[in-house]
Amino acid sequence: MADVMTVRGPVPPSELGRVMPHEHLLSLTPGPWLTTGTRDDRIDLAVGALAGLEARGFGTVVDLSPYGVVGRDPDGAEIAMLAEISERSGLHIVSGTALYLEAYAPAWAREATLDELTARFVADAVDGIGGSGIRAGIFGEQATSLGEITPFEDRVLRAVARAHRETGLAIMTHTTHGTMAHEQVDLLASEGVDLDRVVIGHLDTQLSVDLARSILDRGALIAVDTIGKEVWDFFLEPAAERPDGEFPKRSFARSDRGRVEFVAELVADGYADRIVLAQDLTGAEVWMNPGTHGQLGYAHLADRFLPALAAHGVPEDAIERMTARTPARLLEVGA
Repeated sequence: MADVMTVRGPVPPSELGRVMPHEHLLSLTPGPWLTTGTRDDRIDLAVGALAGLEARGFGTVVDLSPYGVVGRDPDGAEIAMLAEISERSGLHIVSGTALYLEAYAPAWAREATLDELTARFVADAVDGIGGSGIRAGIFGEQATSLGEITPFEDRVLRAVARAHRETGLAIMTHTTHGTMAHEQVDLLASEGVDLDRVVIGHLDTQLSVDLARSILDRGALIAVDTIGKEVWDFFLEPAAERPDGEFPKRSFARSDRGRVEFVAELVADGYADRIVLAQDLTGAEVWMNPGTHGQLGYAHLADRFLPALAAHGVPEDAIERMTARTPARLLEVGA
C-alpha cells in the first residue's frame, strides 16, 4: 500500500487533508530579532504560525528547505525540530531534501561527485537525513540558476534524478524566475525520470500561460508556489560575499490577481490535475508583502487566494484537486 513519509513516519494519503507543498518552517523571520535564535524559539514561532490551518482544511505542510539555506543543516538537527513542530501543531510535515543554487551550496556538496551526491540523496530517503533518522518524503526544492544551469547544478539535478529512480520519491524543482524550465525537463527526461512525478517550480513568477502549457504538455506538473509574494528581491549571491558598494540584485512584482487569472485559465484548459499551490513563505520576504503574508501568514492561501479563484470561476472540485488530491498523489510512495 502507498504511504506518505512524514517526519513522524508513514501515514496514509487519505489522512493528509489539504497540502501546502512548498514552505520553509524554520525560516519565518528575516533574522533573530524576533527570537533569541534558539531551537525552542524557532519551534514556538513555527507552531504559532501554523495555528488555524487545520481548521481551514489543511492537514499537511511540505518543508522544501535545501541543505545550506532556509533552515537546513547537514547533521539532521533541524529535521528533528520539524518533528516537534509536527507533534505540537497537530499537522503532518513532510521533509524534502535537496541542494540550492550553486552560489549557496555548502563546500561538501560542491566537492562531491555525481555518485556521492546520488548516494547522499538515496540515504536521506531510505535511512534518514543526517543523524536524525527522519526520512525525506520528496526531493526538493532542487534549484537551477537564472538563465543557466551551472555544471554543479547539472550534477546535483542528475543525482536527484537517479535517487528518484531508486526510491520513487517525487521531485519538486526551483526555477529562478521561471527560467530553464524546459532545460530541467530535458535533463530529467534524459535520466529516465517519470515526468508525472516531477513538479517544475515557481512558474507563477513568469505568469506565462504559454510557458506553463508547454511544460504541462510534456508530462510534468507545475507549481504556483509563490502566492502572496507580490514584491520580492532576488540576490545573485549570498549576503556574506557582498563587498561595500553596489551589488547585483533584481526586484520583481507579480500580483496575486495575475496568479488567479493564470491558474483560472489553466484550469479552464483542463490542467487542474497538474497544478499545485503554495506560498513559499519566508521571513525575509514577509516584510515586503504586508498586505498578504504580513497580514495573514500561512492563512493567506486559504482565506484570500482560494476564494479569489472561486470568484474567478474555478470550480470547488478543481480547487480540491490542486490543494489535496494532486499533492497527495505526488507524496505517495511504495505502491
